[in-house]
Amino acid sequence: MKSTPTTPNAYESACAKSAWRMTLGVFVTITNIQRIFKSCGANILKRKNRVYSIYHFFAHLYRNRNRLEWVPKLEDFPFDVELLSYKGKGRFPDFAIRVNSGGNPPGGELIEAKDSKSFSVPSFNSTIPTGHKSIESLVQGKRSVVREQMEAAGDDIYSVPMREVYYLLRGKDPKTRNTKICLVHGSFFETIKVEQLIRQAFGQVLDERLEAEDHAISAELHDLMLRIFSTQDSFSKVRHVENASVKLRFRIMTEVKKEGNVFNSKIYPEIRDNTLNFIIPNHPAEDIARRKRYLRQALATSEWEEGVQTTITHPFNGDFFVLSYAL
Repeated sequence: MKSTPTTPNAYESACAKSAWRMTLGVFVTITNIQRIFKSCGANILKRKNRVYSIYHFFAHLYRNRNRLEWVPKLEDFPFDVELLSYKGKGRFPDFAIRVNSGGNPPGGELIEAKDSKSFSVPSFNSTIPTGHKSIESLVQGKRSVVREQMEAAGDDIYSVPMREVYYLLRGKDPKTRNTKICLVHGSFFETIKVEQLIRQAFGQVLDERLEAEDHAISAELHDLMLRIFSTQDSFSKVRHVENASVKLRFRIMTEVKKEGNVFNSKIYPEIRDNTLNFIIPNHPAEDIARRKRYLRQALATSEWEEGVQTTITHPFNGDFFVLSYAL
């Protein structure tokens, strides 16, 4: 006997349509998830393969140098945040470059940005410019903002325990409106060690007071007092005095002499008006060769060739290599 074909009722049709929609929805969801994972994987791979260094930081400045020249405040410049593990304001450093997992270059450089309305380098408040700084001194304490940001960025903080320090300086001549911008290694300012600088400065104060009081102390006591007060941390702590209604903290302010003023055209005529300059130590030979290699890796061949290469001589600290670009 032949079977009679049946027509699905309304309920069966609704169930079939619902099942189809669910199947289609699952397929679309899986497809979207695959796309998301593919996109995330590409971003992770991109991050993993990217190199972070002060040289890439300078390359970004070079490619945006016109904006760097005219932005009202340096803090308003669109820095490449992907290069940074820390960005702050009002304390050292202003920026920290991410650490490279491969370590070649190591990355992790610290940067302080300073704006000037003249061709004089501004004073350094509560800090003494230096070529290198221990990362330990910046991430101590339970509530260290520097440490928190670096950890959130995925940095292996202590893989580079001693960090190179750079200063991004922008000076403008109020009369001519000419501009000089320099990304300069901190050793340009640190011609003697920080501890020795404090020791000798305090020694001058001590000797002046002893002379004024017409008093003499033994050489051993003199040396002991200089050692005690030659540590910057001794001045940075807040002091609580009994019955005093205020707290006392001594702050160091560092002013740049003419020999350290990289904008000074009489001493450094090679730093021309309306230029962007990258300034690094030209000694020892193996270090400058390595630095130039990193710099060439960060710049395209045409960008490297566009720059003007020269050498400036610091009166107290030897030669520095300069890569300069017109603004």
